Amino acid sequence: MTDESSALPRRLAAILSADIAGYSRLTTEDEAGTVRALKGHQAAILPMIGQHGGRIIDTAGDGIMAEFPSVLGAARCAIEMQTVMATRNQDVPPARRMLFRVGINLGDVIHDETRVYGDGINVAARLQEIADPGGICVSRPVFDQVSHALEVKFDALGPKTLKNIARPVDAFAIPPVDRGARRGTGTSMSGALTQDIRFCAAPDGVQIAYSMIGQGPPLVRTGHWLTHLKFDLESPIWRHLYRELAHDYTFVRYDARGSGLSDRTVDDISFEALVSDLEVVVNAAGFDRFALLGISQGSLISIEYVRRHPERVSHLIFYGGMATGRNKRARTAAEREANAAMMTLMRLGWGNENPAFRQLFTSQFVPGGTKEQADWFNELQRISASGEMAARLSEATADLDLTPLLPQVRVPTLVLHAREDARVPFEAGRQLAAGISGARFVPLPGRNHLFLETEPAFGQFLEHTRAFLAG
Repeated sequence: MTDESSALPRRLAAILSADIAGYSRLTTEDEAGTVRALKGHQAAILPMIGQHGGRIIDTAGDGIMAEFPSVLGAARCAIEMQTVMATRNQDVPPARRMLFRVGINLGDVIHDETRVYGDGINVAARLQEIADPGGICVSRPVFDQVSHALEVKFDALGPKTLKNIARPVDAFAIPPVDRGARRGTGTSMSGALTQDIRFCAAPDGVQIAYSMIGQGPPLVRTGHWLTHLKFDLESPIWRHLYRELAHDYTFVRYDARGSGLSDRTVDDISFEALVSDLEVVVNAAGFDRFALLGISQGSLISIEYVRRHPERVSHLIFYGGMATGRNKRARTAAEREANAAMMTLMRLGWGNENPAFRQLFTSQFVPGGTKEQADWFNELQRISASGEMAARLSEATADLDLTPLLPQVRVPTLVLHAREDARVPFEAGRQLAAGISGARFVPLPGRNHLFLETEPAFGQFLEHTRAFLAG
């Protein structure tokens, strides 16, 4: 008799299987709180799979099953997951912590039109079951390929008899991350750059993820709407800017609360909280004095920070910035209605797999982008924040008018703005510069709110910024 599965497509793949230890107990004790916490953790964890080249197979209940073409990608993803979860759990009572168990196997998988299955998946799932809470368990083929490439400790467990697996599996364990200490995750970038991702706690307990790359005088980019520390470094929207700035400076950036690798489920999304988060990040980074870069929405937060702490900021740079929020810039009822409609679309369509809703925003930020660049920005929106959180972050500054505060900004200031900016009008940048005594205003060519690598505006931005910071 012919085995039907023999005719189905097979391929070698690395499989990552994860679940939460003691999830049933957690839900029995507090079902609503457990589900809410799980969704917050998933929002932080699931994007990592795509960032390491994998794809999600299943996320039923508290479980995660993912497939990777690279076993090293699967291992790095698992390590990052556990490192981030260790930090997220740090201030949670031990009895309420959600600790993932992760198993990784390299083996054959079978694909049909609706599912992926086979021994490759079965072994990964059984390895997950014997992993320590907060730890990772891998098979011998995985260990052989990654042990020399990763700076982590492996404990040899020897041959393990696993449920419904015919032969013993030689297993190795990566112990749980030390949850008593804050840890960063070092991520290799192209060239000699290394990104160091760390976490710090805001006064209300929200964990803010921040990154340091490069060497030189400190330059801090104020957090703003739509960022993701990991994804941005791979994105054709941001990577060229970060690469160049890291050549000359210790470049610090962070994900705003409710987005990226920072805590995603947050009660307080207010302007005051966003300013406080900048204060917390620069203190955690250990800088007494630094240059500050405010891009787009980040300009409003930067204005207030400099007003409060002028002694901390050596130079202030704005790109695509403004002193008034979106609603304050609206001059007609039609513009106000359009703003409200965009917020409704954001809340309803942001998380859809179909990027049609998000394309409306992409067309404002990078109207001159290629299809690849537009696709990246569409995906950045989806993985950076939920629709509700993206709307709340946008609304946090929408009704502000900081124009009366601009005379209180008394540090050397450079304002750059694209002449045909499709997101923030050129006039908003001009008014920003006009309100700050001694500020230098540089119009840049183009209509992209976020300049792309091939644009003349990119080179001009770097030229003016480097000269300004050297002065």
